[in-house]
Amino acid sequence: MLGIKFMKFQPNIYVLKYQGGKIVKEGIGLSFFYSTPTTSLVAIPISSLEAPFIFEEITKDFQTITIQGHVTFRITDVKKISELLNYTLNHSGKGYASDDPEKLPQRLIDIVHVLIKREVGSLNLKQALTSTEELTQKINAAIKTQREVVLLGIEILGIAILAILPTKETARALEAEAREQILKEADDAIYARRNAAVEQERMIKENELNTEIAVERKKRQIRETQMEAEQAVQEKRHQLEADQMSFSVTLEAQKQEFVRLAVENSKAEAEAKAYAISKMMEAFQNVNPATLQSLASVGMAPETLIALAFQELAEKADKIGELNISPDLLRELLKQPKSK
Repeated sequence: MLGIKFMKFQPNIYVLKYQGGKIVKEGIGLSFFYSTPTTSLVAIPISSLEAPFIFEEITKDFQTITIQGHVTFRITDVKKISELLNYTLNHSGKGYASDDPEKLPQRLIDIVHVLIKREVGSLNLKQALTSTEELTQKINAAIKTQREVVLLGIEILGIAILAILPTKETARALEAEAREQILKEADDAIYARRNAAVEQERMIKENELNTEIAVERKKRQIRETQMEAEQAVQEKRHQLEADQMSFSVTLEAQKQEFVRLAVENSKAEAEAKAYAISKMMEAFQNVNPATLQSLASVGMAPETLIALAFQELAEKADKIGELNISPDLLRELLKQPKSK
């Protein structure tokens, strides 16, 4: 039939069928016949869409960087977006009657661009190059509250910033700076290692010296202890010697006293004997010498008496004319001492 067509839509397409300015049919993945002169079809994709972006921005320190990423979104309120954008199919049903569907990703990219521009403008180059994750979180939180996004009935599934790159000249400068920093850190590491080695060596030497000092201190303590012990022994020896000397002095004093007493006793005894002898001599002064001789011979040994007899004979030899002594008598006399 002239002007009658059949349309079948995919399950990810939400369809609004208008006739006379009113929606007569709507839904996902519909299929139906329609009259092209009197019917308008609005086909809105409800699956997730991805809009890649890449643009240059200026950092706080006036350095140019390139930001690359994409924004993922999907249309959640088809009636809101159909009121603001034209998603009507053309007469052939194979395309849209306007370029509004093609402009939607760019609108979102522009919103993302504004947000990124604001954030990057507050960062210097090095901060911007290392703030990919932080920047992504801030943009994701900010874009969901944008008025245009809410009015269009769009849900932002996520914004991914894949790369933040400086210009080639800046990159070479940063590489040189980083290289110099790495070399400096390597030098610092070598210096720190050598310094640590020197410090360890110093600590070892110090420990050795401390050990030697401790050993010498211990030796000194041992020597002092030995000297104290020797001093105690010497003091004890001196004490013993002093005691011995004191004892010797006392003993000598006692000996001296004993000798004095002995001398006095001997003197007294001698005086007593002398007194006795003097008295005896006084008693014998008037006694006949012959009588005294006789008394003295009492108790004498025979040989002594014989010797005295010969002595008397010798004294009176001038009065004796002739004296005969037989050999037998002389022999007997000579035998007497041997017999004893």
